[in-house]
Amino acid sequence: MPETSLPIRLFETGCIQFGAFTLKSGLTSPIYVDLRLLVSHPSLLREGARAMADVARTLTFDRLAAIPYAGLPIGVALALEMDRPLIYPRHEVKAHGTRRAIEGAFTPGETVLLVDDLITRGDSKLEAIAPLEAAGLAVRDVLVLIDRQQGGQEDLAGRGYHLHAVLPLRLLLDALASSGHITPAQHAETLAYLRNS
Repeated sequence: MPETSLPIRLFETGCIQFGAFTLKSGLTSPIYVDLRLLVSHPSLLREGARAMADVARTLTFDRLAAIPYAGLPIGVALALEMDRPLIYPRHEVKAHGTRRAIEGAFTPGETVLLVDDLITRGDSKLEAIAPLEAAGLAVRDVLVLIDRQQGGQEDLAGRGYHLHAVLPLRLLLDALASSGHITPAQHAETLAYLRNS
């Protein structure tokens, strides 16, 4: 099988879809990114983790911290690819057992690289950073596979964090358009949506 680019493989597996989708915000989007599907495509998950590892190797950190749920499989794949330890902040602290807010072993004072599947705005990343910093960990960088380029980078920068993305959405759209996987009209409509959102 010939080598296929990451954007095309994401499209062919349904991780990138075009149509009319209602988002959590209630707004309608012509594109939907569903990276939860990566767990059903191990070779694609591995390819994404390798691409993220290339970026992560340029950064300084002691361990990875993945955001549940969609970011957790990616975080595990990245930890395996880089042979680096992983932790994750819980969405909800259990009322039984150890009642930990963060799962995994760490030492206060360490620096963590926050990992997730994608970013639209910065809210969920800032929510995940809060318990990490409360536990004495330092967060400087956030790494995602896809940046939807809808304000997330600016939201994080405003709080002193640096966003790193393997695939900015405009680059992904250009790759799909130039390969003929989406029509010029789909390309133009999605770019217009990004400009106006």
